[in-house]
Amino acid sequence: MFDLGLTPRSEYRVLCLGSHCDDIEIGCGGTILALTQALPRVAIDWVVFSSDEQRECEALESAQAFLTNAAKKNIVIKKFKDGFFPYIGAEIKEYFEQLKQETDPDLVFTHYGHDLHQDHRLISELTWNTFRNHLILEYEVPKYDGDFGSPNLFVPLDESICMRKTDYLLTHFKTQRSKHWFSKDLFLSILRLRGMEANAASRYAEAFYCHKMVLAASLSAGVHHMSQPSVTTVSREWT
Repeated sequence: MFDLGLTPRSEYRVLCLGSHCDDIEIGCGGTILALTQALPRVAIDWVVFSSDEQRECEALESAQAFLTNAAKKNIVIKKFKDGFFPYIGAEIKEYFEQLKQETDPDLVFTHYGHDLHQDHRLISELTWNTFRNHLILEYEVPKYDGDFGSPNLFVPLDESICMRKTDYLLTHFKTQRSKHWFSKDLFLSILRLRGMEANAASRYAEAFYCHKMVLAASLSAGVHHMSQPSVTTVSREWT
């Protein structure tokens, strides 16, 4: 098992990217809750690319709830047209270029690159274009298309965090409750399935796709780390 070499004193910047107003929470909300609960010096940049007036209010309320324990938070809700991202890609690319000048994250959460939703795929592609020398974890979002794959990185989560995640989703995204898949049992089922695959003692986990990770360790006092963050072997889990 690995962690990111973090201690309670670590300063750590995380960038969360989501096409739509509930994507980040569904894909990595539990991990964000666990990370900000365990470490007091985490700064989160939280960017949602598509919204309308009603969904923007929901997204802001939800982000505030999920980031309650973050040392610093920067929440941005954009209004690019839902469903049209590949056709307005130049505009979104320009925003990514702006984002690159504003933050230098240690960790980036984005959409799964083989997600069948066109908006999700574009955000994932532009994430890799823009932050290619950063640690990027791709999260999964359930949908009718049936595009779940075989993730290769898991974050075990305490059951109480999973319950908070699902409660926040249902509380803050009232406009989505009519969708047959937007339900507590589905969200918990995914967390339980990934927990089984991870052999998590807590029984629950979120899963990610990690295409490239550099394991960096100083061999002597005069040797630079190859990349940030460093990854060290440990035996504990986030709870």
